Amino acid sequence: MLRLLWLGLIVLMLGACVSVPPGAGDKRLALTFDDVPRAAGAFLNPDDRAKRLRRQLRRAGVKQAAFFLNPARLEQRPDGLAHIRGYIADGHVLANHTNSHPALTEVSVADYIADIDAAEAWLRPWEARRPWFRYPYLNEGRADTARRDAVRKALAGRGMVNGYVTVDASDWFYEQAAINAVRAGSPIAMDGLRDLYVESHVEAAEFYDALACRAIGRSPAHVLLLHETDLAALFLGDLIAALEDKGWTIITADEAYRDPLAALAATYDTPSAQGTLTEQVAWQAGLSAPRWYARNNTTLAQAEFDRRVLSKARK
Repeated sequence: MLRLLWLGLIVLMLGACVSVPPGAGDKRLALTFDDVPRAAGAFLNPDDRAKRLRRQLRRAGVKQAAFFLNPARLEQRPDGLAHIRGYIADGHVLANHTNSHPALTEVSVADYIADIDAAEAWLRPWEARRPWFRYPYLNEGRADTARRDAVRKALAGRGMVNGYVTVDASDWFYEQAAINAVRAGSPIAMDGLRDLYVESHVEAAEFYDALACRAIGRSPAHVLLLHETDLAALFLGDLIAALEDKGWTIITADEAYRDPLAALAATYDTPSAQGTLTEQVAWQAGLSAPRWYARNNTTLAQAEFDRRVLSKARK
């Protein structure tokens, strides 16, 4: 039944493609940031990071990004509340990433839903709150479909929807690699790190857009997964410029989640995936691998980091 429903939605989406206005098929992408407020990274203190990130968004003309919050982290980062208010003041919106960032496959369903509710209780008074929920680690239950379906039912009962992503380049990995290098006293080639960060995200956007076009016959409004990291604060402006050079338009998260693709987020029936809705849709459509961007393999990502960030700095 789920597969029939999914196929019906695909048919409706493909039919809708015929009537979209000119230009609506252009490459569009919204920016979203997870793990807010995040602990300190390799280069900046959290205060400077938030200020730089806001400044990068303003300078690039980004009208609205989405910040997915773990409110329990405010116990360790009470100053994070001021940064959250700053994001709101700049026109950005807030959404639910659970209260304390558990993995669905490592806790009971009841505890997981309670963690969602705790975050929602904190978020609900804010006018900037949106009804989007993003799974920590993009873990929707993996092969455990009963667990997956129980959380889907809980979200629907609360009027919440999946705050999915369609483009992922594992920015969290490069952030951690930089932290590890600094702790080890290893020299870092910052230009190499910038280029690797920017290149990986642009390549991922191009890869997932091509995959989506094969799966559903068009370029959807994409959602890029980023985190509140030092690398974003340092290099986001370069990334946005590189995306725009490739023909991408930065749109609001509100616009992205109005795309018909959103209807598939609660209907796909793949047993497991790397987390992006693009891969899940491609899997459901029967497209062969690769269905995920190569550098999401952390072994490959580490090799690139070592070659372009560490080895280059030693020369």
